[in-house]
Amino acid sequence: MTPATRLRALLKAEAMVIAPGAYDGITARLIAQAGFPAVYMTGAGTAASYGYPDFGLVTMTEMVANAARIVRAVDVPVIADADTGYGNELNVVRTIQEHERVGTSGVHIEDQVSPKKCGHLDDKEIIPREEWLAKIRAAVATRRNPDFLVIARTDSRAIAGFDEAAARCNQALAAGADMAFLEAAQTLEEVAAVPRQVRGPCLLNIVRGGKTPEVNLLDAQKMGYRLAIVP
Repeated sequence: MTPATRLRALLKAEAMVIAPGAYDGITARLIAQAGFPAVYMTGAGTAASYGYPDFGLVTMTEMVANAARIVRAVDVPVIADADTGYGNELNVVRTIQEHERVGTSGVHIEDQVSPKKCGHLDDKEIIPREEWLAKIRAAVATRRNPDFLVIARTDSRAIAGFDEAAARCNQALAAGADMAFLEAAQTLEEVAAVPRQVRGPCLLNIVRGGKTPEVNLLDAQKMGYRLAIVP
């Protein structure tokens, strides 16, 4: 069974999957040794390990190379931040090919303009909905292993409001994404509304000090989230 297939099985289980963030092999090993079922390769952490802010300065090649080191260090599935896919849908094709080649079990691709910003910073910009959906369709069409997880992340809450963000999530799921990631919900009411309004599995990003209020993980599971990343 591949790690991607194991991740799929975990996501179908009753308990929500919790994937703490790692930025290198040793932090990934600590997460696995602590008993967590999956590791999240944090983009912000990866950028910090290079000495950069989370402003989209790390390239696809550097991000994939870091994912490869983390995958080699652990025997649990690794989910990676793939930023914007590093260009248009053609660039997304190569991004997915490279992540599958090194053994990543899934990635999330967002709808910010490139270069992007951390999802919990101000003054983000997003691309038109159809451009992002083209990237999601490209990711789904490119993967060779059907269990490789394609997560559609939208940062549109900060720019266009919650309803637009939920609508984008639903359209991405209809385009073939396996999971929706509505980034930076701003109230507990919005956090709880995501799994109700989005017609498919949802990811919750728990960023201490970010735009989203801190949520107890047991409460997040009761809300209906299937995956929580803790970068």
